[in-house]
Amino acid sequence: MRDLAELKQAVDDWTTLEIRVNELEEILDLAIEERDLSLLESFNEEHAEIEAKLSGLEFKLMLSGEFDDRDSIIALHAGAGGVDSQDWVRILMRMYLKWAERRGFKTQVLDVSPGEEGGVKNAVIQISGEYVYGNLRSERGVHRLVRISPFDGNHARHTSFALAEVMPEVEEGVDVEINPDDIKMDVFRAGGHGGQNVQKNSTAVRLTHIPSGIKVSCQNERSQHQNREIAMRILLARLIESELKKKAEELAVIRGEHISPEWGNQIRSYVLHPYQMVKDHRTDLSLSSADSVLDGDIDEFITTYLASTVGEAEAG
Repeated sequence: MRDLAELKQAVDDWTTLEIRVNELEEILDLAIEERDLSLLESFNEEHAEIEAKLSGLEFKLMLSGEFDDRDSIIALHAGAGGVDSQDWVRILMRMYLKWAERRGFKTQVLDVSPGEEGGVKNAVIQISGEYVYGNLRSERGVHRLVRISPFDGNHARHTSFALAEVMPEVEEGVDVEINPDDIKMDVFRAGGHGGQNVQKNSTAVRLTHIPSGIKVSCQNERSQHQNREIAMRILLARLIESELKKKAEELAVIRGEHISPEWGNQIRSYVLHPYQMVKDHRTDLSLSSADSVLDGDIDEFITTYLASTVGEAEAG
């Protein structure tokens, strides 16, 4: 029923736009015939509105993947670089939360593993809204940061890496079928920096999907039940993403494309020193406003990447 409603809405949107274009043509013909400049002003205003609406509809055509209309779960992992890479995960986490805020989307931090000295080793966040996964699947891959390290007393330039996994929100029993016997659950005490942050009870949960070997941990919530519920949501998303990745790899083999290891799949570089530039290596789009990008202004990267994939058989 949801799919039917979305298809009906899409047809209605394009039909309405066609009617507006025909009406606009009539206004232009009348303005020319009457030589009425006020009608030309009305034409320009309506033309701008139609162009904006058309751009929005064209963008939705890029989001035709099976799960593109779903919410998304993003898992961020620090790479080589110690505390600098862990701080880089913190910055990326903020960037995606800011992006969601700009769009009016809802966010939830599902799990965070703090670094020993600072930053974040791993973070999992959920972003909910219209076509979130369709947008954010363009962000999966390795993100590279070049800057003067705030953790280096010699003020040396450091390069840090972080991996972004982007998964669609899915439902058990609808999108994924899981045999309860295939799930192993371990409980342990939630970690922290000591003192009051360390819980005395074993509330943290680790789920292992035995057939695939996929493991998911969650320790953010105070109750074991809540942590298990969140871990299950992440596990379902990982299982679907694993299937989508297999399909993409099969298609790539058919096309004769080279498959890079995940950590070698560097998609974007963020250079803060000796100059400011953010470059997407897949589309060659470069922007000099690095601060704005890190403040969540990533729509141009998303749109350019999605436009570059139009016509390809997207697995996601």
